[in-house]
Amino acid sequence: MNNTKILIIDNEEELRAGLRAMISKIAGADQQIDEADGVASGLEAIRTLEPDIVFLDIEMEDGTGFDLLQQVSAPKFQLIFTTAHNQYAIQAFRFSALDYLLKPINPDELRSSLTKAMDNISRHDIAAQLTVMMQQLHQKVDHERKIVLNDKQSTYFVPITSILFCEAEGPYTRFFISGGDPILVSRNLKEFEEMLTPLGFLRTHHSYVVNPARIRMYDKTDGGALILDSGHNVPLSQRRKDIVLQSLEKDNSKPAKK
Repeated sequence: MNNTKILIIDNEEELRAGLRAMISKIAGADQQIDEADGVASGLEAIRTLEPDIVFLDIEMEDGTGFDLLQQVSAPKFQLIFTTAHNQYAIQAFRFSALDYLLKPINPDELRSSLTKAMDNISRHDIAAQLTVMMQQLHQKVDHERKIVLNDKQSTYFVPITSILFCEAEGPYTRFFISGGDPILVSRNLKEFEEMLTPLGFLRTHHSYVVNPARIRMYDKTDGGALILDSGHNVPLSQRRKDIVLQSLEKDNSKPAKK
């Protein structure tokens, strides 16, 4: 790995030391690694050091990692959160495609995160990703929420309401978007099911998760399928049919039957 400026922001001295040692072992001792112990010192370090990669704790004595980020204009570093298990924050990281490591930090996961951050140093999508994260944290109304999707070439900031459905393709997921081309993401459908079902999305089949707001009707022929307002047909498995239809009726979104 090339010489890279890395900043660890965490109020726990022991954790900083342990993380520093692991980074040196993985990335090489010639990396420039600096430390800060809170929001104020972290902001100063970001301004003076201009790091390439920042490891940022969530809960610190003088505020949170989110407080710090709101005071950084146009961040150009790669960001990796370090946190104890906090499902609320983790869900926001996942929607925004921001990386995170759970404490205690696993060396293999650290290696993966470091490699990805090194590869993406020249990409500066973080400001838009942080906007998506903050929307999720502040529970913005559904029509304002977005999800960040990465394929091999690009990063997409997709309104939740524009998602028609998601289809599994082995370990990948293909997103079908209203008015746009499909996007193939290298994460499995189960991950996106966990993210989207709290927003009302429905698992209609082992390979499909659907936005119920885009369902126009239920076609009972040929084993049953859902017809979307885009014209797409999405399978509805027999095992899930009753649950899906009951959910649609409960939400007063009764699709016509033909």
